[in-house]
This record gives sequence, C-alpha cells and structure tokens, in this order.
Amino acid sequence: MFAPPVRIQPEVFARVPDAFMVRERRSAWAHTQLHGAPAPVFLEGPSFDREGNLWVVDIPWGRIFRIDPQGRFALAAEYDGEPNGLKFHPDGRAFIADYRRGIMVLDPATGKVEPYLERARLEGFKGCNDLFFASNGDLYFTDQGQTGLQDPSGRLFRLRPSGQLDCVLAGIPSPNGLVLNLDETAVLLAVTRDNAIWRVPLMSDGTATKVGVYIQMSGGGGPDGIALDSGGGLAVCHVGFGATWIFSPKGEPVYRIDSPEGLYTTNCAYGGPEGKDLYIVESRSGTILKATLPVAGRAMYSHAAMA
Repeated sequence: MFAPPVRIQPEVFARVPDAFMVRERRSAWAHTQLHGAPAPVFLEGPSFDREGNLWVVDIPWGRIFRIDPQGRFALAAEYDGEPNGLKFHPDGRAFIADYRRGIMVLDPATGKVEPYLERARLEGFKGCNDLFFASNGDLYFTDQGQTGLQDPSGRLFRLRPSGQLDCVLAGIPSPNGLVLNLDETAVLLAVTRDNAIWRVPLMSDGTATKVGVYIQMSGGGGPDGIALDSGGGLAVCHVGFGATWIFSPKGEPVYRIDSPEGLYTTNCAYGGPEGKDLYIVESRSGTILKATLPVAGRAMYSHAAMA
C-alpha cells in the first residue's frame, strides 16, 4: 500500500541504574499486566520540563525519575500509586495519570504527590493511562483499565479548568496515548487492542462526532504512546513490535525506528536543543532511546492555567 518507510537507527540515551532496580518485591500491577513476569522497573510517561530534564514514571513501584540532559537518573518522587502517564502543565506542575488512584499532581521542587481527581461523579476510574493538555488548559485523559475487544468500555475524558468533567467518548477497546491535532479540532487516540489510531473530531461544544480510524496497524500488541510534530506528523510507539513509526499528516508511514533493546516501546517525547530528538522508552529494560528526526516536535507549553 505504501513504500517502505526510511529506517532511522536510534542510540541509547540513558538506562536505569542497577541501584534503582527492584528485585525482591512483588507488584500487583506487574502480576496482572505482565502475567507474573518479574518487573524490576517498567518505565513510561516521558515528558520534558522547561530546563530540559526528561521525567519518566515507573508504574509498578510508584516512582518518578528525573533524567538530566547528560542521561543521569535521579529519584524525584516515590508514593503509594501506579503512575502510568505524566505531562507538565505550563505552571510547572506535573500531572500524572495513575492507574490505581486517578489523576495526581506532582510538585517537581519538593517531590510531593497529591490527589487531583480520584473519581468521576463518585465512581472510580477503570485505570487512568495517559493525558494531554490543550492550549486553553483543558486536560484530556484516557481511562483504560482492563478494557479490550472483550470489554470495549474504555473512556476518553476532558477536565476543564473550571473543574467540569466531561466524558468525550465511551465504548473504546483500550484507550491509551493521545494528542490533539495542530488546530485542536480533533483528538488522535491510540486504541491499543484495536491496533489503530482513532481520530476523534470535536464539535464546538467539545463533544465528539464522526469518530473513525486514522491509522490501521498490525502485529505487535498495538499502539501505545504517541507524539505530534510541528508539521502535524505523528510518532506512534508500537508496543510488542519494538518499533516507533512516524506517520505523515495524511497517515502515511515515512520513518521507522527499531529498538535495539526490546519490544516494549511504549512511549515517546520530543526534546533536545532544536526539538528534533525523539526520546523513546523501552519499558521492560528501563532504557531511553534517542533518534533525530527532520521535523521538531510540537511545542507543548501554552499560557493556559488550571486551578
């Protein structure tokens, strides 16, 4: 259907030091999600702060790591939760999609993690996965839990700065990573168990309409984390396939980045001096890969504010 994408060879930017590997404890998250396999670490949620530090979460052990531009790890926070996704707000706070506890907020200066939104209309979430800020301060996040084709009941939520919570879309078989397109008229949504990226057009009142498949993938486990570039192209981490694909704004695969470390390529974020370096997380090994691309990532910060 398409010409083979150009292959880009990544380099290893950083690895979790052995001192941070957890080997003598049991994780309930890992027991279910990894079918009992050991999980000394499981990184996800890469996000850059304004100082150029890369932050990642460690789901089974409730840890947040800060990685400096030289690739050195530091434990920034540890709490009783299962952090799955992380994004920085323009005011400097880090918001966390926690699989067990909902939406949390981290003060990067102190390492303090506090609940922000634990329930939707008094009901607990299935398991929050990832999140994304719109330029007006709206926070979009996915509620995945154990949903899939056997139970397509995952949800996409929007939390407005006023505190109003809206369910934008329900009936999703495993909603995962998400971004808004450049003009913020649609959510691009990784639906892992459908092995597809959905386009969720937004009406003027914020409701969804005419949802469809934007990119259909095959093999592996499905798309996980995604990131938008400044031209509207989409980076898609294909977990279980060990690759990250770069698609044009039309949905054509143009680049392929294969992991030399493992198949759990789960999340990515643009960074570097020009914003053209794509940092890719290989979760099981605790490795951060780096690949340089022709186009910079989309600017992540706006002037919006949340209470």
